[in-house]
Amino acid sequence: MTLMKLLTLATCFASALITSPATLANDSTLTFANYRDIRDLNPHLYGGEIFAQNLLFEGLIHLGENGKLEPWLATNWSVSEDGKLYTFTLREGVTFSDGSPFNAEVVKQNFDALLDNGNRHTWLESIRLMLEVEETGKQSVRVVDNHTIEVEFANSYYPFLVELGVTRPFRFLSPKCFKEGTTKDGTLCYVGTGSYQLSSNTVDQQASFEQYANYWGEKPQIEKIVAKVIPDNQARLLALRSGDVDMVYGLQLITARAFKQFETDPRFNTILSEPVSTRMLILNSKSDNLNDTRVRQALSHLTNKAVIAERILLGLEKPADTLLARNVPYADIELTPYQYNVETAEQLLNAAGWTLDGKVRKKDGKPFEITLSYDSDKVVERTIAQYLQSEWSKLGLTLNLVGEEEQAHRDRLKHGEFDLSFNISWGTPYDPQSFLGGMRKPVYGDYAAQQGIPEKAQLDQHILDALEATNEQERQAHYSYVLETLHNQAIYIPLTYEQNRAIFNKKLEGVGFNPSQFEIPLQRMSIK
Repeated sequence: MTLMKLLTLATCFASALITSPATLANDSTLTFANYRDIRDLNPHLYGGEIFAQNLLFEGLIHLGENGKLEPWLATNWSVSEDGKLYTFTLREGVTFSDGSPFNAEVVKQNFDALLDNGNRHTWLESIRLMLEVEETGKQSVRVVDNHTIEVEFANSYYPFLVELGVTRPFRFLSPKCFKEGTTKDGTLCYVGTGSYQLSSNTVDQQASFEQYANYWGEKPQIEKIVAKVIPDNQARLLALRSGDVDMVYGLQLITARAFKQFETDPRFNTILSEPVSTRMLILNSKSDNLNDTRVRQALSHLTNKAVIAERILLGLEKPADTLLARNVPYADIELTPYQYNVETAEQLLNAAGWTLDGKVRKKDGKPFEITLSYDSDKVVERTIAQYLQSEWSKLGLTLNLVGEEEQAHRDRLKHGEFDLSFNISWGTPYDPQSFLGGMRKPVYGDYAAQQGIPEKAQLDQHILDALEATNEQERQAHYSYVLETLHNQAIYIPLTYEQNRAIFNKKLEGVGFNPSQFEIPLQRMSIK
């Protein structure tokens, strides 16, 4: 850290000790801290900050509390009996913030842009099923009239309505922003039908959003939102204490220790969401030392989740027994958890041929050695990794640690270049359908990690069958097979169920959570 940065932090810290947080800059502006720039806000791609895209762009369907489907830019919809044809009635009188009308032609243009870039959306089964229709020479997305649109799939696909409600990629961009009729090569502007417009952005400093005066729906109470870029964790908290920002939001931006400190500060409010996703380790079944199911099961029995939850995460997350929590749709099935049991772990390792030779476990003269990779920006992952390294060494297992920046870490997972690594489920409302659906393709590390288990082909087929099933019992049977197989094969070690979190100035009201942990419901907030 440079001398100038140390002096700046020291000054902020001293100020925080002697002053209360300033009142909000003015009664119509909310300022909050983010750790990076808003980046590319093209709603049809995945590079931009979700909170910003959620302010600007809207979809056909809104996901309300507990993931309830609610009308948004579509006032109603229907699904054919065979589950292949969706018909939407569009809201009338809606305009983009550049004045362009929202209608069925615009919906089709946006959907066509997604299909034009279909290879980028391989995690979405809906895109594949639309492209199959297109390959027959028939249009998958059809304009019925100015305010009615049809979407046809090659097979039934029940998760489509939920996918329409998440922030990307099924959000609508003004046709004036398209570049040569599409969006895969970038956009000319970031204009949506949302209640806010992007008014300014100083890269790596701050972005400002102001209300769209002609917004079709109920206007939010806060007139202006400012997102300040503060990459350093400690600097974000100092800015909150001094009143430079009014809120820090998100479990990736707030450590458990920081949350506990602010929990007892009467000047601020803290809130926790219900469990939203599963924090886990993912084990590569193709790895030389992890290709035996008994070894993976042994590591599961060697992982004390209670210690991780209570001592490392300070009780802000609960121990996870299964890959998905039982409150996730289709995940309420009977599975026997891998309880922490050193004796059972030793028996499994011995049965797999990994026996103690002095203080080191060996097989055919080769010592047991694996590497755990993690995102170096996530302090909690490093802490958990160091704890596991210490604990597993007591049984003669060598665990090396590799921390790297986010994109390098993601690339390592996608290409299968790992023994084990940290991973999370996609969370509500993506679980189970999108999280499991992504396992069929090399989207993240799941596809690579499962290549060494004999049931991989059956797993993929059952996932596909679940996505296309129109009968609830059939769908449950397919999901049950997938979750039970992954559990028995110990491809994952569930650690805790993550809960979203926020710390904010007490003058701020209406702070809560959306079904997706990646969104911030800024439109619902107000200032006393």
